[in-house]
Amino acid sequence: MKSTKVLFIATSHAKVADSNDETGVWLEELAAPYYIFKEAGTDITLASPAGGRVPLDPKSQSIILATFTTKRFLKDEEAMNFLSNSMPLEKVKDGDFDIIFLPGGNGLIWDLADSRKVRQLLEVFYSNNKPIGATSQGVACLLPLKNDKGEALIKGKQITGIRNSEENLSGLKDKAPFLLETKLLSLGALYSKGEDYISHVVVEGRIITGQNPASSKGVAQKIIELIKQDKFIDNLLQPVSN
Repeated sequence: MKSTKVLFIATSHAKVADSNDETGVWLEELAAPYYIFKEAGTDITLASPAGGRVPLDPKSQSIILATFTTKRFLKDEEAMNFLSNSMPLEKVKDGDFDIIFLPGGNGLIWDLADSRKVRQLLEVFYSNNKPIGATSQGVACLLPLKNDKGEALIKGKQITGIRNSEENLSGLKDKAPFLLETKLLSLGALYSKGEDYISHVVVEGRIITGQNPASSKGVAQKIIELIKQDKFIDNLLQPVSN
């Protein structure tokens, strides 16, 4: 697994719409996959539109929502350096990475969901059959992608993402430009969902999506399973030397 390179793409947007309400990436969706990929021996890089420190949604750091993983991340010097030193998104070259992971958070709706650079990266990854993982609002980055017929790439595909009911409880309903569940359904995705705040992971080929922060660990684990399977197949195909 040491040669496998993972690219996390996170938001740089720290405010909700034109308000003073703080937002950013949801910590659990960054922290849980970070440790899954790290412990699997992959090389991890973080990128964001602005580069530098990635903003964390303050709500995701609250005592009520804190988990063992988020507490570990916030006390981990290496992890905090990772958070503070993202590379500018425009400098990312698709050929340098094997996996893309898109952690959610409300900020993403304003700076990544319609990003030309993200769309280009995802289209190349999809065409090259490289794994793409996304959780909650991160799934919105799949919306602009097109298939060979010029239709939405997600049309007819098994996809999940944050539920409208989860967005309503977060207070985003009247502030966001769109609700992800509604948008996915309108584009013809075969959207499925589990209970609010309970892990729900969907695998559609090399696109692995998670409904909410609780799903982020499961999405990362599914990607690791795919990579291990790939390496097993590659080894089988290697010529045997005499």
